[in-house]
Order: sequence, then C-alpha cells, then structure tokens
Amino acid sequence: MEDQMKSLLRQLVRRIPTQFLKVTLEKWGRLTVAQQQNIDFTQTKWALADELIAYCEENGLALRHITELEMIYVIDNPNQGMWHAFQLVDPESDAPAVELMQFKEQFKSHFNELVRNVSVKMKKNTDEAVWIRIAWGDSCSRPNNMRPTYVVHYLQTPYVFVTRLTSKQKPLLSQAMIIATRHQAIKDAHLSGRNFSAIRDLLMQEYEQVFPAKYPSALVERSQIPALPNIEREQAEAEVNRLQMACEAFGGGNLPQLQSVVYKLETTFKDPPNQTFAEREKPFNCVVTFTSKNLLESLRHCASSGIASTPITPLLSSIPRRGRNYFVITDKVSGPPSQINQTVN
Repeated sequence: MEDQMKSLLRQLVRRIPTQFLKVTLEKWGRLTVAQQQNIDFTQTKWALADELIAYCEENGLALRHITELEMIYVIDNPNQGMWHAFQLVDPESDAPAVELMQFKEQFKSHFNELVRNVSVKMKKNTDEAVWIRIAWGDSCSRPNNMRPTYVVHYLQTPYVFVTRLTSKQKPLLSQAMIIATRHQAIKDAHLSGRNFSAIRDLLMQEYEQVFPAKYPSALVERSQIPALPNIEREQAEAEVNRLQMACEAFGGGNLPQLQSVVYKLETTFKDPPNQTFAEREKPFNCVVTFTSKNLLESLRHCASSGIASTPITPLLSSIPRRGRNYFVITDKVSGPPSQINQTVN
C-alpha cells in the first residue's frame, strides 16, 4: 500500500468518532463480514488504523476505495467545515434537461483539459444531491487527497455549495460548473456557515414560510390566547399580531439553524454632538456580527415576545427573504445631506 493511501486512512480513522466508525465501515462494504467482526473498536486509533491498513492490503484495495470511505462519512456528517453558497445565473435553453451522466462527463472532461493532475469523484445522494470530491494537483505534483474540495450541486437547480476552496482554485471550479450545467455565469450567494443543511434550506427555501393574512386563524390557535375583554383583549391581539409578523419575516415551525449574520457598514457617522466623526467625508466602516445556535429562531422569538419592535426591520427580514447572511450597508443619497437613506446590498 502506498504512503498516501496509508496517510489518508490514518487521517480518516482519527477524524471519525469511534461510535460512528463501525457504521461507516459497514456502509463502505469493502471489508468482509469476518474482518468487520474481528475489529476491536476499543483499541487506540493508531492500532485501529494499523488493523484497517492490513485488511485493505489483504483485500487489494486502492486509493480510490479509501476516498469512497471518506465521501461516505462526509455525506453523512457534512458539518465539518465552512460551507459557501453560490448561485448559477443566466441558464441556457437546455439547462433544465441536464442529467447526471451528462453533467458528470462535461465536468470531468473540462477539469482534465485545464488541470494536469486532478482527481474528481462523484456520488449521487438519496436527496438528489450530487456530491463532488476534488483532489487538486498541478503539473509538478500529484493530487493532494489529504485536503480535498467538496462541492454539492442539486441538478436542475442553480444552487452550488462548496467547502475547502482556495482563491486560486475558484475560477477553475466556476468555469467547470458553468459548462457542465449550461449556464452563463455563477455568483456568490453571500451565504456561508458550518451547518450545511441550514444554508441549503435557507437558500432553497425549504422551510415553512408564512405569508401575510388578514385573519391569521392558524397562528391564533398556535398562540393559544383566549378572547379576553378590554385591556387583556388588546394585549392578546397585539401578541397575535407580533407572532404573525415574526413568522412572516422569519418563517414558521422549525427554522434552518443559521449560526451567524454579518453586516458590513459603509455609512456616514450620524451623531451631531460628536463633530469629530460627523464631519468626516469618508464612510464610517465597521463590521457587526450576530451569532446564535439558531439565529432565525432567536430573532423570531425577540419579535414575537416584544423584545424587538415590529414590523421587522429589513436589515433582519432580508436574511430569509434574500437567502443570505452577509450584507453591506451603504448610504443612498436621495436629496440634501439631511435626507440620506440606508440601503442593504
């Protein structure tokens, strides 16, 4: 067995928690039943890796089989790094008809033309997502399988999700995706996070959306507020209205577990008493970041409970509406300096 194969297998054994390793090896299906039963999962990771290396040599497995094992684990446990979302734009007339085999052939052939040493492996998941593993090399080095790029694309949709991609590799991947999917360009969706399912559901709007309603009976039943007279009735109606507006802004039911949102401010400083900053001609630059285990759920709760004012400011409602968590706020001049408005880009 070559050294790169041993190193990759050792890395996988260290990376996969022991409680998940047995299931992952069973899904892999490259070991015999007797070999799987003989593995002692209570031993050290180093000894466990030695045992797996011996079984792989005994079965005549190659590097491609070890990358299969890695893909199985990454697909089942995608929250291992920072994912970035992209969106394909300007589709050609035959873009909706692109199927897996056609996409696979076009993608791989394009990479083989541009990059001399590159390893591309694809696997279609049960949810129709195409998972792509790319090990990059160059004219002087073999593909580096120790730190591959992972790409997820849902066929017949414009959405692409990428992790572990360098600025040097980005133009090559972008061009390959454009050609293989029959689009004219690809753009940054300004959405990123470590929870893959959260950014996917948010961008593809795969969560319960609530639309404006004159008589929000469903939300009234959900809030379980009895019809009370006078002041209590007004308070109950106000609470129902807040809940309605909060759900319209952020969604109902279980929300994507987005963990952060970033606002980059490029606006003038507005504080008349502070002449030092207010008289500056250049924008006042700063970055504001909100973090939470479930940011959308936290914002919805703040709005529905009255902690945050309603209607919801576009600075917050734009997160689910536009499917992004990175915004640049600039000044939009529509009149004299006293009438400067803010725009969210």
